[in-house]
Amino acid sequence: MSLIPTESSALLVDGKLVPGSGGTFEVVNPATEEVLGTAADGTAADMDAAIEAARRAFDTTGWSRDHDFRARCLRQLRDALRGHIEELRAITIAEVGAPRFLTSAAHLEGPVDDLEYFADLAENYSWQQDLGNAAPMGIPTHRYVLREAVGVVGAITPWNFPHQINFAKLGPALAAGNTVVLKPAPDTPWCAAAVGRILAEETDIPPGVVNIVTSSDHAVGALLATDPRVDLVSFTGSTATGRSVMRAASETLKKVFLELGGKSAFIVLDDADLGAACSMAAFTVCTHAGQGCAITTRLLVPRSRYDEAVRVTADALRGIRPGDPNEPGTVCGPLISERQRARVEGYLRLAVEEGGTIVVGGGRPAGHRRGFFVEPALIAGVDNTARVAREEIFGPVLVILPYDGDDEAIRIANDSPYGLSGAVWGTDEERVRRVVEGVRTGTLSVNGGIWYAADAPFGGYKQSGIGREMGVAGFEEYLETKLVAEPAAKQRG
Repeated sequence: MSLIPTESSALLVDGKLVPGSGGTFEVVNPATEEVLGTAADGTAADMDAAIEAARRAFDTTGWSRDHDFRARCLRQLRDALRGHIEELRAITIAEVGAPRFLTSAAHLEGPVDDLEYFADLAENYSWQQDLGNAAPMGIPTHRYVLREAVGVVGAITPWNFPHQINFAKLGPALAAGNTVVLKPAPDTPWCAAAVGRILAEETDIPPGVVNIVTSSDHAVGALLATDPRVDLVSFTGSTATGRSVMRAASETLKKVFLELGGKSAFIVLDDADLGAACSMAAFTVCTHAGQGCAITTRLLVPRSRYDEAVRVTADALRGIRPGDPNEPGTVCGPLISERQRARVEGYLRLAVEEGGTIVVGGGRPAGHRRGFFVEPALIAGVDNTARVAREEIFGPVLVILPYDGDDEAIRIANDSPYGLSGAVWGTDEERVRRVVEGVRTGTLSVNGGIWYAADAPFGGYKQSGIGREMGVAGFEEYLETKLVAEPAAKQRG
């Protein structure tokens, strides 16, 4: 079979590949602005059918109790995905505008391989914990704790890293024994639909366990937060939408996992190699055109070296040109849509209105008459109160800020509604550790260390979210805790 649709992709509902009740909608290549094809346009009726299928599969089958079977299915899915990796790569580059080099890592191959980690958890996790005997209220009692699947999971995912985020939800949710309804972003339906086709045709995952509803309508995904048949909603996206999801979920008091926005700080201490640190900050903000919630977009440098840091960073950004995502050397591809490019350009105009200077970049690059490209930009001359230093831009835009002393660097880094990620560069280990301990954020890279991995919990403080994704902590987001107490005399062995 070919994963690349010749006409339209399909929904996956109750084990069947079906057209959307709303017809189809167009899928656009962000690098060329050409229409690639169409995706199935799911409606509220399709979502209702998907939720009902997931509810029935959880309530009436042994999926949630058969840990070994789930592990086998996850490995089966991983192997099937590997067998179609080049088709998936082509879809990802064309639909997402993902640079080819990233599809060998977090944009595709990494998330596929990470399914092995979750399969191992399904097999080896301690599903029961013995608390031993006690005598509460004078009654000899034996207690133990069971960890069980939450139930039906509604997963709502964004467009920027679709495979990584889809599998970061599907992997642990399925390993834990849940059933899932996945609603991907309207900008990137094919990545999810291709996985749905593989899952339906090449795995033993039972009907209803995974359902995928693509739709042009964001309101279709919002139904997952309000429907009482859904036990947990796992959402990745903007903080504003996360608030809406949380409000909607409160009506049924369902569990929520939220991985939201960020405005992360890259702190360069005064004993660091300024050139290496600023070059890394420039490279990072250009990766996938800056379309990552955990990308460091505020560069904090010692005031005494501010002018030098501006020059070094600007030179580094000049050397990173937006390019065709199919080319192996491209780091900075297109933005996902004209809407997103207009947003980024609006923030660049705002920076000037706020008294800042666009030191380099910000225009539409020569040589790209089509495609949603923006030149990597450096904003200088503002402080941390500027909107461009406080709001998530989601483009290849870096704001450089001066500070006086380590304490002020920590204060500026923390002076944000967000707390998702960050970086610290320095040579004095004690000073670095003090800064690490002072910054209120969910992940931190020290001198270029990589925090992303299947076994590493990822998530944020403050308005960057609730809960953790990946690792054992992420797996346990999809579990409930049941305490069982019985007369101590019944204990055996």
